[in-house]
Amino acid sequence: MAAFTYTGWVELDGRKLAPAEIEKICTTTPNEAKNFGGEFSLSFDSCHARDHFGIMPGPGPKGALVCNDKTVTTIDPDPAPCTLEEAIVTAVKLRNDEGVVALSGGVDSSLVAALAGRECVAVGLEDSHDLAQAEHAAELLNLSCTIVVIEPDEIEEALPKVVKVIPKKDPVNTGIAVTQYFISRWAGAKGYRRIIAGQGADELFGGYARYLSSQNLEDDLARDVAGLGLQAQRDQAVAALNGTYLSMPYMDVRVVRAARAIPAGEKVRDGQRKIPLREVAARHIPEELAGYGKKAMQYGSGVWGVLQKLARKNGYKTSMQDYIDHIGRGNHGQ
Repeated sequence: MAAFTYTGWVELDGRKLAPAEIEKICTTTPNEAKNFGGEFSLSFDSCHARDHFGIMPGPGPKGALVCNDKTVTTIDPDPAPCTLEEAIVTAVKLRNDEGVVALSGGVDSSLVAALAGRECVAVGLEDSHDLAQAEHAAELLNLSCTIVVIEPDEIEEALPKVVKVIPKKDPVNTGIAVTQYFISRWAGAKGYRRIIAGQGADELFGGYARYLSSQNLEDDLARDVAGLGLQAQRDQAVAALNGTYLSMPYMDVRVVRAARAIPAGEKVRDGQRKIPLREVAARHIPEELAGYGKKAMQYGSGVWGVLQKLARKNGYKTSMQDYIDHIGRGNHGQ
């Protein structure tokens, strides 16, 4: 039998499995793999398996154990029902045995940071919103946080690497991915493999400002949640450039299930967004952080402004998309 290999981690009903346990189940009673939770990609013989949402990149389709190109079983864990708060606490606890937390100072990352209790990292240009807010949040939470200042020339240097690997090469995805690149670069250089992040919270709980004027909030949220897989591909592709991966507590099966059970009208109302998440957060972090409305990553880090300047400098004064296409064609530096 070929060597059993895997990346990430696997759990059953809240208990992490040792590598030998995972291998035994997969090779002797493979149908039991349908209950695997966690974030993983594993391979043995002609078989491959990935977690339910496909958070961990790897061969084969997400949410399935496939052998010889045939699906042996779908991976669809069914943990015991729990409240949203219990789901989030459990999801972070399963991930906080290693890694660093990406902190921006908003409710999403601040709650994860408080529950994880691990070292944090924040990136941005000097004097950027996110650096100041992350530093303030870390002080309130009594957590260690490394502040990483990125320079405009570093962004220009990173752009070709980032644009090459992300699946959707548009300005917003590029701005987010560039910011993620510097988080993962610092983490990888410090020997971290896992970066615990707050991805998915905006889509699951209604965090974007555009939801306030939505004509069909339920449909808009469902569409954005359906796009989380592509976002995960983007983030993991960039993290892999630096030998790391993102771990996403809000994309835990328990959290997703609890979030989906909450009507859209309870997530966004009366000018407020992410109401259920903020209510949970207020029981774990200072109200100031639980209620904080943060800028999107690409804006708060200052990366967006640099991308605009680079586009203009390279002759693309009216279209950042054209500049990104130019980078994607391998024309950078010309």
